[in-house]
Amino acid sequence: MSPKKFDVLIVGTGPAGLGAAFKLAEETTLSILLIDQENISSGGLHNDCKQNYTFPIGFPLECWTQNLADHYLLQVEKYLKPQILPRENIELYQKRAEKVDSKLISIRQSHVGTDKSKYLIEGLINDLKKRGVEVRLGTELLAHSYKENNEITLRDKKSGVEENLILKHLIVAPGRKGFSFLQDMMNLMKVPFVDNVLDVGIRVETKVEHYPIVKDYYDPKFLFPKRVRTFCTNSGHAQVVKEKYKDFFLVNGHALSSDYGDNGLVNFALLKTIGLQDPVRSGQQMAIYLARLCDEIGGGKPIMQRVGDFRMNKRSTLESFNNDLYHFSPTCPVTAGDLGLVVPSKIMRDLWNSLKLLDTIIPGVLHPSTIMYYPEIKMYANRPQFLNEHFLVRPGVYMIGDGAGTSRGITAAWASGIRAAEGIIGAAAT
Repeated sequence: MSPKKFDVLIVGTGPAGLGAAFKLAEETTLSILLIDQENISSGGLHNDCKQNYTFPIGFPLECWTQNLADHYLLQVEKYLKPQILPRENIELYQKRAEKVDSKLISIRQSHVGTDKSKYLIEGLINDLKKRGVEVRLGTELLAHSYKENNEITLRDKKSGVEENLILKHLIVAPGRKGFSFLQDMMNLMKVPFVDNVLDVGIRVETKVEHYPIVKDYYDPKFLFPKRVRTFCTNSGHAQVVKEKYKDFFLVNGHALSSDYGDNGLVNFALLKTIGLQDPVRSGQQMAIYLARLCDEIGGGKPIMQRVGDFRMNKRSTLESFNNDLYHFSPTCPVTAGDLGLVVPSKIMRDLWNSLKLLDTIIPGVLHPSTIMYYPEIKMYANRPQFLNEHFLVRPGVYMIGDGAGTSRGITAAWASGIRAAEGIIGAAAT
């Protein structure tokens, strides 16, 4: 049987893949197949669906200018229809931050909630199907199957049935979890790439009374010296969660929609961006080693430590999580331990100094009860060598989204999908 033909295959149903699919479905009659190896539409939309609509948040400066970002953000808003959250008293916190050589960026933001994001995704997928896009979940592209004529093999993960396809265009948008798959594809295609940047940090959990800024600004974006920043703040009904990556866990933060009320807690990531230089081989491999070290010492789980214990240079134990001074329970009860054993000292020093600056701006965040979880590592260090502004890496092949380093968040990922689609539209017109 001869291979089936599609004009475009899009790998990944996260915001980058969806952005490309909508643009192509609206402006062309090309045959489009959208796949995901998961049985649900995955990616950033599937979590608590926090969206930022102000440059440069989420937009790597290597790929974007403000004019470009502003242009594409208008298109992203058309699809996601965000309800922008209010911001109040920003100037007060900005002045405090400036006094300690830090910065608070005011961002237009929207939040859907983990419980409601699935309905948003279902609506988007159904809309694409109505526009003629074929969608297959639980289907993976076998990276080693790629051939020079853009012939590939797909496999249904449930049945194991394989199918060969011939494509005119391939868009690879696997997201952060697909970093290994993307590297396999780039190595097979002999696409040069850099892999020397990663974010390593902690997830901080405390009571809202110790971080009251979230009453005025849902996801405050603080920038500190030494390339440290806050990221992905959650309040309302907020919780810290474990996420499985290969054979280890990382931590992340979620928040349910306002329908679930308020549990009185807030969590946020504090991340340090690390740029590695020769002779380090791979930022991704460094991230994996750090995560596996924590997994080993934590008995197969991430590690949590109370600020009060950290200050006294002693490990946290289960007795640290009581109802006296430490007056709230962790939403992600992992292994109580000592971050000093698992976080590299230079990274921990910069994170701790930034927390002290944050406590100067918002007194109370370093209450003894505050919990620090580790590891929170963002694996989006791949960046292919692009051949044009549409993220083309070789004839007919585009790589986009967080996994390919063209974005660091939902809105920029969607925007990168639109840019790749415009490359295909332009190629089809010539």
